[in-house]
Amino acid sequence: MNDYSKFVPNVHFEQIPIRNLVSNQDYQRNLSQAHIARAAAHFDIFQINPVKVSRRDGINYVFNGQHTIEIVALASGSRDTPVWCMIYEDLCYEHEADIFANQMKFVKQLLPYEVFSANIEAGNSDQLIIRDLVESYGLRISGKTGPGLICAVSTVEQIYKRYGYHVLDRVLRLTIGTWEGEDRSFSANILNALTKLVIVYGDTLIDDVFKEKLGAISIKQLTRLGKERGHGSLGYAETMVLEYNGKKKNSPYKLAMNKLYAKESMIRAELRRQEPIQDDTLDEDQEDLLLGPNEGV
Repeated sequence: MNDYSKFVPNVHFEQIPIRNLVSNQDYQRNLSQAHIARAAAHFDIFQINPVKVSRRDGINYVFNGQHTIEIVALASGSRDTPVWCMIYEDLCYEHEADIFANQMKFVKQLLPYEVFSANIEAGNSDQLIIRDLVESYGLRISGKTGPGLICAVSTVEQIYKRYGYHVLDRVLRLTIGTWEGEDRSFSANILNALTKLVIVYGDTLIDDVFKEKLGAISIKQLTRLGKERGHGSLGYAETMVLEYNGKKKNSPYKLAMNKLYAKESMIRAELRRQEPIQDDTLDEDQEDLLLGPNEGV
């Protein structure tokens, strides 16, 4: 008979009140109170995984799941709330630390397109709205580049979440009208740069002028110039403004370059004046959409 014991962890499961769990060992990362607060505010029981616990000398040490127990405690309002625990008996401290350090070593992270597709299958409204808008232009959200494909999935979702349907619609319309669906025109840097122009300049940005002026240079040239200016999508936005303004000093369509550097609060106030923002919260990983230097090409 085959012995499969080395492939099956020697564990058992118990429900243990949070107050009877010990966490924050030296090998663990510091607790992120901001993460705990956000997760508790959007608590979903189906996203709560069993906590890994090492029962050592009669004490229940959490070595994977310290944020989970704090989220549950905050959401429930009590440290008497029990959580499911996967119990390992008699691990030594060093073994716990080794397991913690290597837990993500062979975990394949979900790609943005895979998450987007799963949300479509789940019938989640934001992704369905984005898909329908993108497809109304004859385009498709994809995990790869190609004609008519948008693979900057996270960027499209962030634009929609932060600035709403109409901003994303205008960004897509300008991109297609200017570069006629060339796949590199849907990069994160270009979409973010164009979003900057749309929300900063509003109706003073004339769509037909933009399409004429920017359509006169290739995506390859725009990318080169944007990279030369640096600062991620901000460099691309600066390049777009320079090309839009042209060399004539008295152009009636001239855009003020300094407006690109407006503070986030001022930009959001201007957007509120134009139309309501769909989601008024600012996530940490979205802060650089306007002014951040490190979006993908």
